[in-house]
Amino acid sequence: MAPKSKRETVGGVVGQVQQQQSSSEKIFPPARSMAHFIDFFNRKKTFRPKKHFTPGTLKYSLHKRAVASFESQADLKRTVQLPEGETLEDWIAVYIVDFFNRINLIYGTITDYCTPATCPTMSAGMKYEYFWTDGCQYKKPTRMPANQYIALLLDWVDSTVNDQKQFPVFVDVPFPSNFLATCKKVASRMYRVFVHIYIHHFDTLTALSAVPHVNLCYKHYYYFVTEFNLVSKKELEPLHDLTERLCQTIPRYVYTE
Repeated sequence: MAPKSKRETVGGVVGQVQQQQSSSEKIFPPARSMAHFIDFFNRKKTFRPKKHFTPGTLKYSLHKRAVASFESQADLKRTVQLPEGETLEDWIAVYIVDFFNRINLIYGTITDYCTPATCPTMSAGMKYEYFWTDGCQYKKPTRMPANQYIALLLDWVDSTVNDQKQFPVFVDVPFPSNFLATCKKVASRMYRVFVHIYIHHFDTLTALSAVPHVNLCYKHYYYFVTEFNLVSKKELEPLHDLTERLCQTIPRYVYTE
């Protein structure tokens, strides 16, 4: 994530989010359940097929538990915490996949408005710009339009979570030693989609009455990545003010490699 020459705060966006929350709840209440969330975005446009867990597997069971906790409208910060008796790797894997599906749905609603003309670079305001690299087709950090960057990002995440060597499906197959490092990379890159959507497509979200849904998903994601130390403070910085208002207070967060 390279700094750009000028600085732009997200205060304006934060103010709009607050105003939208107070006014939109009267005409479009916040998402009340996972089913409501999925139904709302499925009525729009899905960017790519969603990944599903196989019924009867441990991950399917954990997925259902995660969804149930989300639908219960319990404390989101508490719902992401590792349940007693479950393994850290399985729990993180399930949430990574669930959030990939949700972010895919959210971005699908604004793809028609995110074009090379409207978003010639993958940026976060005027302070940060993201360059794509994957070690294969793009071995060096490459500047590109936001829609191309996000398409490559979601394809890369899709490939990663469907690689059984990196995300094992069966209980008797151990997770690789670099699993958490992989999840940190995935989580950080997916966070950039939130950053771009909030800063550059907030008006579109407002017009689609999608802000309450995105806010709910973002809060859940923020609590998840900070609970398990998956995204660095530097990556979180572009939405710091927004996060502070949506989550009321931001606890002291120490990221370690």
